[in-house]
Order: sequence, then C-alpha cells, then structure tokens
Amino acid sequence: MTILPDPAASQALLIGVHDYESLAALPAVERNLSGLTRAFTDPDLWGLPSAHCVALPQPPSAQDVLDTLSSVALRATDTLVVYYAGHGLIDPYSDELYLALPGSDQERLYSALPFEWVRRAILDPRIGARHKVVILDCCYSGRALLGGMSGTTQVADHALIDGTSLMAAAARTRKALSPPGEEFTAFTGELITALTEGIVDGPPLLDMQTLYRHVYTALAAKARPLPQQRNRNTGGLIALARNRAHPTHRRQAPPQPSPPVSTSPTPRTAPPPAPPVAPAPAPVAAPDSAPDAARDSVPDAARRSVPESAPVPEAEVTSPAPTPAPSPDRTPDPRGEEHTQTPSPRQHPTPEAARTNGQRHSGSSASVRNRTIAVVSAALLVGGVSATLALLNGSHGESDGKSKGGVTEATYNAAVGHVLNPGDTRGGTLKFISTLDADSWDPQRSYYGFVWNFARYYTRQLVTFDPKSKGTELTPDLATTKARISNHGRTYTYTLRKGVTWEDGSPVTSEDIKYGIERLWAPDVISGGPAHLQQALDPDGTYRGPYKDTSATGLKAIGTPNPQTIVFKLPQANGDFEQMLAMMAGSPVKKGRDTKAKYGLRPFSSGPYTFRSYRPGKSLELVRNPHWKRSSDPIRQALPEKISVAITNNPNTVDAGLIAGDYHLALAPNKRGPLGRTGMLSDSDRKKNLDAPRSGLVRYAGFPQAVKPMDNVHCRLAVVHAADRRNLQTALGGTVAGGDLAPNLLPPGIKGADPTFDPYGVFKNGGGPNVTKAREELKACGRPDGFSTRIAVRNDRPPEVGAAEALQSALARIGIKAKVEQFDGPRASTIVGVPSEVRKRGYGIVITSWGADFPTGQTFWRPLVDSRSHPPSGDYNVAGVDSPAIDKLLAKAIAEPDPNKAGDAYAQINHKVAEDAYYLPFVYEKYVSWRSPRLTNVHVSAAYGGYDFARLGVSGT
Repeated sequence: MTILPDPAASQALLIGVHDYESLAALPAVERNLSGLTRAFTDPDLWGLPSAHCVALPQPPSAQDVLDTLSSVALRATDTLVVYYAGHGLIDPYSDELYLALPGSDQERLYSALPFEWVRRAILDPRIGARHKVVILDCCYSGRALLGGMSGTTQVADHALIDGTSLMAAAARTRKALSPPGEEFTAFTGELITALTEGIVDGPPLLDMQTLYRHVYTALAAKARPLPQQRNRNTGGLIALARNRAHPTHRRQAPPQPSPPVSTSPTPRTAPPPAPPVAPAPAPVAAPDSAPDAARDSVPDAARRSVPESAPVPEAEVTSPAPTPAPSPDRTPDPRGEEHTQTPSPRQHPTPEAARTNGQRHSGSSASVRNRTIAVVSAALLVGGVSATLALLNGSHGESDGKSKGGVTEATYNAAVGHVLNPGDTRGGTLKFISTLDADSWDPQRSYYGFVWNFARYYTRQLVTFDPKSKGTELTPDLATTKARISNHGRTYTYTLRKGVTWEDGSPVTSEDIKYGIERLWAPDVISGGPAHLQQALDPDGTYRGPYKDTSATGLKAIGTPNPQTIVFKLPQANGDFEQMLAMMAGSPVKKGRDTKAKYGLRPFSSGPYTFRSYRPGKSLELVRNPHWKRSSDPIRQALPEKISVAITNNPNTVDAGLIAGDYHLALAPNKRGPLGRTGMLSDSDRKKNLDAPRSGLVRYAGFPQAVKPMDNVHCRLAVVHAADRRNLQTALGGTVAGGDLAPNLLPPGIKGADPTFDPYGVFKNGGGPNVTKAREELKACGRPDGFSTRIAVRNDRPPEVGAAEALQSALARIGIKAKVEQFDGPRASTIVGVPSEVRKRGYGIVITSWGADFPTGQTFWRPLVDSRSHPPSGDYNVAGVDSPAIDKLLAKAIAEPDPNKAGDAYAQINHKVAEDAYYLPFVYEKYVSWRSPRLTNVHVSAAYGGYDFARLGVSGT
C-alpha cells in the first residue's frame, strides 16, 4: 500500500555541484536544488519542514558530503532521500561511478567522491530510516545500479526492510543532459514538473514507480537520455508527494504556477511505451568490511516493520515489466550540454578532500553525529568539518617580537604579535569572503572556530578574551567583574553590567543567560556545539532541556536570584569553568525570540550588529544594532557600518577576490587555494599583506600499546628517534603551510607549554633522525633487526598520507617494515577511534592531529591521556595511555583555580608523555592568511585562531 512518508520523521539531502575548477559549469544544477527544495517542502505536496530538507551546494570535499549525509541520515526514522546532481566520472578499470566535486577533474579521479562511499554511508547500521530513496542526475549514473549498490541478501534484508528505490538520470554508458536555456537539467526538470504540477490520471500519491514511468515517457518524447530505476522490496511504492493533478487534491489545493522547465517542443507522435525495468541487485547494501556486530545492530523495531505474514523476498522486487520501449542507451539531444567528460584514467584511490586546517579532531564530526540530531538548517552543515578554537602564539617571521604599540608598516607577519594600522575611524563596510558557511550561527550549536570569532558581532558572554592581551586572558563582558568564586571552587557568582540590551531595546537579564545555556541540553532539537558546560554543570545528565522541562526551576545548577545576578553551582570544582563561559555556547538567548532549530538563520542580537539578511551558502549581511550602547560594552569597538560575508565554493575565487581588493579578509583564513599558498608568498608586494600564524593544532603519530610491539616503550622510542622530522614537515606543507618542528606534544599558547623542551633532540639534530639512538632502542626492545607494523592514515588528508610515506621511508633505514594503510577518513571515529578495531587491524602507528577547544591543558590533554574516559567511538586516546600518575596530575590541574599552578601540572604531564613515548609529534601547524591594506586594528588573536574580528575597522575608499 502506498502512503506518504511522515514529513516530521523524514529527511532529504540535496547535493549539487554547478561550478568546477576544471570541468564545464552546470548552472542549471544550482536551480535543481532550489526547485526540489520547494517541491519537498510545499505543505500541499509533501510538507517536509525546511530544516529537514538540507541543500548542500558546492561541497568542497568528500568529507563534507559524507559528514553531512551521516548527520542527516541519522535523523530519519521514516524516509531518507539523497539526491546528487553534477558531473559523473567513471573509472575505466573498475567501471565504478564517481561523483564530481568542485575541484575534481578527469585527470585526477581521486579528487571525486566514489559512489561506493555514498552507498556505505546510506547503509550505516545506525540509520533507522525504513525507506531510502537515492536519485542521481549525472552522466553514467546507471552504473550505480550495476552492483555498486548491491550486497548479500542477508545484509540487504537487515538494512532495507520496507524498501529502497534508486533512480538514475542516464544509462551506465550514456551522459545526462542539461539543455541550454532551460531552468533545470533535463531529468530533474521533468521530475520537478511531475512533483509540482502533478500527473494527470495518476494515483493520489506520486510514488517512485509512478514518477519513474512519467519522467521516462516525458524524456523519451523529447528524444532525451532515458532514466533507469531499481526498487528493492516495496521501494517502488515510496511516495514523495501528493498528486496535485488528482481530483481529490485539485479540490483541496490548487496548483501554484511553476516556472517552465523545458523549451524543446514535444514531437507530435504517439507517446512511447512505458519504460523497461531491468533486473538488478539490491539498491543499497552494507560494505563488505562491515563487522557482523554492526550488521546486527538494526533495532528490533525496524525488523518488525515487515509483517510476518509477508516475508521479505530474497530476490529483487522490480516494477512490472511493460511492453518494449526505446533503448535506454539512445543518443541524447545534441543541442543540449552533456553533464560530464570522457572517462578518466585510473589514479591513486585517494579522494582528495580540501585540507581541513583547524579541525578539532577526526572524531569530532562523528561524535556529533552520534548524538541525536533533530534538525539542521538547509546548507548550514558543511563537513564535517568541525573546528577547534585555535591557539596562536606567534610565528617566527620578519615582524616577530614584542610590540611597543601599534605598527603601520605592512610587512610579512606584521599582525603577529602587533596591532597593525591602529585606528578608531568609524564607517564603511567590512567585507569577508569564505569557502565555508557556518556550521550554524546559533551560539549554542556552532563548533567552527571562525564562527566563535565572528559571533561576537551579535552575541556577548559573561566573560570573554581580552582583546588587548598578548595571550588569552579573560576579562568581563556582560558581567561587571570576573566571577566571585566560593565554596572551594564550586560556586561562581556574577553581577550583570547595566545598560546591556537586546536589539529591541529590552534589557539582557540573568534569565536570558541561563536560558541560552540551558538550550545545550536539547540535542534532539539543536545540536553540534561543545558539551563542556553540560559536563561541568550536569555530569549525570539529569536535566531534560528547556523544551521538555516544564518546571519553573529549570537547570538547578544555575540560579537567578534577580535579573542582575546569576549563580553557577558546580558538582565538582573545575578551574576552567570561566573558559567554558567565554565560549559562544555561554551566550544569552531571549526565550520569546527563540526559534529553536531555526534560530541559526536569524539569531537575536545582544551585540553591536544585527542580522539584516542571510542566504545559507551564499551571503550574510549585518548592520548596526540601534540599541547597542558603546558605554555598556568594554570589548567591541564596532567600527564598520556594515559587515558582509560572501560565500563561494572555490578557494581560488577567494584568493582572487582578496588580491583584487573586492574583499578584505577570509572568514575562514586557513582555507587557502594554490594562489594563496604559493602565488601570494612568491610576490613581494603581496607577501607584505600575509601572515603565517600557528593554528594551535599539533600533527603527530600515536602508538597504540594494544598492538605489539608498541606495548614496549623502547620499540616506540626506536620509531621516535628514527623519524626524519624535516621530511615530515615537508610532506605536511613545509615551514610556512606545514608548521614549525614540534619537539614535544604540547603546543605553544597553553599554560605549561615549553617550546624549548626537546626530549628527543629534535633541534640538536636539526630535525633529522638519530639512527644510532634508534638502533640502540631496537636492541633494548628485543628487536635488533627491526619489526613489522602498519601505519594508519586518513585517505582524505593528502598531507598526512605524504607524512605516512615519509615516516615509512625513515623507518626502513633501521629495519622497521611499516605498511601504510589508508582508511576512510570520515569514518575515523569508528576505525582509529575504537581501540578494538585498531587492535584487529594491527595499526601500530596512527597519524592524526589535535587542538584544544579553549586555551588550557584540560581540553588538550584530557582526550589524549585520560584513562578514565573511553567513549565507544571517537576515543582519541589512540595510544591507550593508562597511567595513574598522569590521571592524578590531570585531576589536580582541572580542579586548580590558579591557571599558573594548573599549567605546572600540565607541564608535568607533557614530560611524562614524552618519557614514555606515547606520541611522536611532527609539527605545530601553521597556515597562510591574507589581510587587506585597508584594514585597521589588525591583530592575530591568541584566542580565536585568526584576526580578532571584533577589533577590525576599514579605512579609505
């Protein structure tokens, strides 16, 4: 029986690539996403909530696609729809289908996204969707039906209970079509027309089988490429809309005008017969490597969705075979622009993703995915790229040194350690450009470092980082002073500053701050942000969040005795609690203005600027908040009259716009294209507008002790001394884009860090290996002739792959045979983040990176060395550190209110980690950042991972 899926329990992800660096542009694809979004969210048709229909235009990397897909899919319990439009590429050796990304080209097949990866993500056993629909509008998309979506009957039955449907725009050997002058591509245009206008004489609900027959007939009548379809079980009965042309729906909801889809005349011939349906394997199946336990993790409720009286057939269930029709391989209309190019030569099987500098850690995206996520605003999720609060401590360069005030000469690194072009001139528009949109502009949802920096334009916190400090000192913001701490470090009391108002002129109260923080406890409605405040205030997770809790008390750990006073009561002392309050997550939210999941589309401002317009994935504009008072804000100068953000997918577009002066700086400054990394640095006139600060990340290798012989400290030390840091640095990008040699694991900028601490003689050896010492350690570990091991590295991080190969070469000199094994980067949290999986795969060396969420040792060391915390996945203690002495030092440092004393404990941890050689540090990462000569008050913040946005002004014309 055909029924319309429950829109509240369904999700759609619409992926489209319309602009390419090396392939022909497909402008109609951008309109495809808009047209399908309108169709799926139309309440008269299906009525998906707008937040349940996520558009992902121009995804920069495979990781962005897969992270977003996983996040969306995990929220679907009824129906999941995944759509892709763009160029399709094929591997001439394996015939596999690859989905082209903005940076893909036919000479580098690894730069595209294998459809096989999409198939695996859709089959993730955690996904509870009963129905799954995959729609591909790309050349050669029929290859997705040839077995890449198939698997064993047992696996398919576990994953595809009620049915799955896959519809492809073209046969496996044919190209799809984008007719010039038409609003949409040929296939998607007919699909949108059917959805929005209905099908005359069709059933009340437009199921996949009905849609396929109609679209096939319409395309055949125009002599255009013909689609194909595969349905598993009842997949053909999955409906996507009410039939607007059906009499029952015509009476209820007259159709809205739709833009014309096609300009080609329909031949005056009899309509062709109904389309053929070819036999095929299951549309979606589990990856062959999926463990049996994962396959068996499908909830019993999902298995019960098929009545026992109607067992799932073992064979494929396809649409009834109609009379013969024109060949699916017929030649497309030569007048149209075809989607893709000729097949690409086989390349290394490594999809090249955009480098994610500043990413918190490989498991962060997955750990967010593991939480229950209810809604995501369209086009806000971009990858999986959750970012860290970077900690910048300067960079060795021409202008390093202590500043004696502001400097006015623009030179390389002039804004590192100095304030460049100080001034207080008001006016003008500050123009940002970015390859990334925010993960969310909602203060309680974001995990991107650049959002935490930018959000200070419209959000405030009780305390914040002092813009005049060279380091990371906290200073009062909404509060009159820093906290009054009592009860042995467990009670924090603040008095609010007078005159602080919302954008409507009403006062910001203690209740507003409490309510904003309470929103962190509603992961079923909003999610994605850091959980530090939750862990500190409610470690047992007893509070249900403001949307479920109906009591007047709310979160008991926060008291508001009057509108000007707020009191926090911690179950256990935590010396970093004010650091947590300084994060964006500590921002107030006015309850009457909370739009829940949609709040990130238009946050209500407590800062100097308000949202004027926001087009997700395209642009953002802020204007002055007329009710903001300079006298009530000791932090923000609010010099620009307006602030704009242009969002594009192409890093080269960013670089060109910055050089031309069309924009002043990049919102995510570490996302440089080749022009920024090389062209700017090699030009002396341009180089003076560049800075190369540290990102706060350290890149390193961990040694899992559960994998022999890495349980022996001397074997680990042999690897440490054999490593050639110079080659590792080169592989990671060199001294500028790669970073500074790291003699120890703790990066500068954190209390307790000591860049001169060199336990392995890295500086003494000039970054080279110490082969003699390495051979001595091999003898000490009982392996004088070496040993064999495996190096695990993410396949979507080309610099890390290069580092793995450099390490492999260095180890071979002392007889250690290390095999480099690349694994699926987006699945890092469930591969290297699961100790049992690491042990099973025999990974003795794991290459990755890490950075702290706020500038103390707690969020740096705790995930890496705390033996008391082992999440089921995303465990970043890859070395398996289990040291009572380190645990004791960590607990002491966390409870210590004096940051200097806490820093002493963190320094001791660093020494113990180095002594036992749990990790091999490579570099303290750096990146290249451009600043316009028109900017004033330019300063690399030690707290926000880039220029201090709140200080910036614009001069000149």
